[in-house]
Amino acid sequence: MFGGNALLRPSHATPEKLLTYECGVDPVGEGWAQTHVRYYVYAYLYVVFAVDAVFLFPWATVFAGLGWVSVAEMGVFIGFIAVGLVYAWRKGVLTWT
Repeated sequence: MFGGNALLRPSHATPEKLLTYECGVDPVGEGWAQTHVRYYVYAYLYVVFAVDAVFLFPWATVFAGLGWVSVAEMGVFIGFIAVGLVYAWRKGVLTWT
């Protein structure tokens, strides 16, 4: 099948076809670019708080029938998240400079 495909397809290599294409933008400059590590920290913090929301919203919808043990467990969970947020804030991770 691969051999038949190679024989039957039109293949006219032009400079435009050999040019790297990404998202409709012509490449300008070098292909190597460094990204600052703080962007990864923001992405990591987003994932942490998205997971927090995934656990917190369903719990909040059925809050009335869960009892005090569940309230205490969620308090511990939110406490861990708050400690992480305070730690990130004290380290200066949340400043955009």
